[in-house]
Amino acid sequence: MSDGSTYWDGVRSYAARIQLRAMRDGDICLFYHSNEGKEIVGVCKVIKEAYQDPTTDDDRWVAVDVQAIKPLNKSVTLAQVKANETLANMALVKLSRLSVGPVQDFEFEEIMKMAETQFP
Repeated sequence: MSDGSTYWDGVRSYAARIQLRAMRDGDICLFYHSNEGKEIVGVCKVIKEAYQDPTTDDDRWVAVDVQAIKPLNKSVTLAQVKANETLANMALVKLSRLSVGPVQDFEFEEIMKMAETQFP
């Protein structure tokens, strides 16, 4: 969309669905390329909480709307996250097949440091 927002749809994992349903308007998220690149590339925020996923008629699946806030100065690869002891228990490491996962405040701060990015 022209305002830098989009919907996050197509999630077909029950564990990820729990995470989508837990997202609240205004929550800050890391944008991670899970297929191509396997790297964290930006920060976004939730602008609409969980609703029926428009890509399916199956009411078990939800989507959320997110809006880009800023790209990272340097992307942070999955390999870099895994190599960082501070992030050893991050959901991205422990549950790497999960497309949506929680991020603790200290993990977010460490990612921002690795990305050489100030936030906010």
